[in-house]
Amino acid sequence: MLTTITEGILCCLTGKAASLVLPLESSEPSDGFEFVEVKPGRVLRVRHIIPERPVVTEDQVAGKGNTDGTDDDVEGSLEEDNESNTGSSVHCKRKITVYRNGQLVIENLGDVLHSEILQCQDGDLEPCSTVEVELADYKEMPSSPDPNSAPPPVPSPLGEHKPAPPPRRRRRKPKRTVQIDSKRVISSCKGTHSDVALFFVHGVGGSLDIWGSQLDFFSRLGYEVIAPDLAGHGASTAPHIAAAYTFYALAEDLRAIFKRYARKRNILIGHSYGVSFCTFLAHEYPDLVHKVVMINGGGPTALEPSLCSIFQLPSCVLHCLTPCLAWSFLKAGFARQGAKEKQLLKQGNAFNVSPFVLRAMMSGQYWPEGDEVYHAELTVPILLVHGMCDKFVPMDEDQRMAEILLFAFLKVIEEGSHMVMMECPDTVNTLLHEFFLWEPDMFRKDSSKTDTALTDSLHTLKINKPVDK
Repeated sequence: MLTTITEGILCCLTGKAASLVLPLESSEPSDGFEFVEVKPGRVLRVRHIIPERPVVTEDQVAGKGNTDGTDDDVEGSLEEDNESNTGSSVHCKRKITVYRNGQLVIENLGDVLHSEILQCQDGDLEPCSTVEVELADYKEMPSSPDPNSAPPPVPSPLGEHKPAPPPRRRRRKPKRTVQIDSKRVISSCKGTHSDVALFFVHGVGGSLDIWGSQLDFFSRLGYEVIAPDLAGHGASTAPHIAAAYTFYALAEDLRAIFKRYARKRNILIGHSYGVSFCTFLAHEYPDLVHKVVMINGGGPTALEPSLCSIFQLPSCVLHCLTPCLAWSFLKAGFARQGAKEKQLLKQGNAFNVSPFVLRAMMSGQYWPEGDEVYHAELTVPILLVHGMCDKFVPMDEDQRMAEILLFAFLKVIEEGSHMVMMECPDTVNTLLHEFFLWEPDMFRKDSSKTDTALTDSLHTLKINKPVDK
């Protein structure tokens, strides 16, 4: 700790940030590490694992393959590819209305998904149902008498009170209305499908190393996996300019990575701040993003940096506070603070971020477009994973996210916290795999659409989402 304080003092005197993260040369290229230059001088480390699949030649497709048994493998791969082209067509239709008082009203007019995925630990299945959510306790309470209001009842001579006529409601004009009417094909994504790619995006202070268990698990199942280090994190370059770490700058980096590695059906998995980038990509490329997983991502609110945060302190001060910040993150990010969790913090470059980058990342979280309407426009199926012991993201924020999204499934892991994919890797891997394989059963679709209509256009929002038993 004395060394850290000394480096912080030197940082204040010289005006330079200490311990900047520089790109590391991969000594084991077989592990799938690549360095991609997304912009001149801006290089990101990417772990890209391509599974080994049998090569299909024209002769083998025509039925003239070898007789050494490889034809069976080829036929199996062809069958899997044909499976990937099928799926269930879902009608995504909803009307989103925003009123001038800030109230949001959503009408779901399309199909209702009945999910048979995501088995709980006790083996129960989560049914899909319609949930009514009260958006606001909005009541018209005029401070002065309304001249257009109904007069008070006049008592009759016989002492009987006649009921007053109902008050006339003033017709409100919406500030903004968004209509969504599209078809989406949702299919099972298996590791043997060559048109499927998994993208893993970490959050502030992390790196691709936090996905170690997931990358190994899904690559062994045959999935093609891609996991980048954000700028200034892990082994990516760390520009010494705050503008390099704004939301828009990082989003453009990930856009370049996505366009470079994207397949026909892509699944985005984001954690914490990384969820915002997954939402951005799903909104920008609705035809390429097939499914999304949000792990402890928070509510559907626009991003705005906090002016009263400890990360607004100078970088040299943050450098002196590094041991305290690491201890606080251990307490808040993990449900337990044992030797295993401490080892997870120290292994590799999982949390090797300079104070300057950390401060710039927190200050650059400005994304006004990412509000509730932006999230409500998504038509992609989304799995929400929440660690019950998370002290960074409250449970009600993920619940709010599930209410706003069109097709969302919320799962809570009781023994997990903010870093749930590192604390409970087996549980998270199984949950994600079930979601990847899930395909909606449209034969159980409700013929009646009345359950998805608004019964009260002022206060009630009807949203289709599964509810835990």
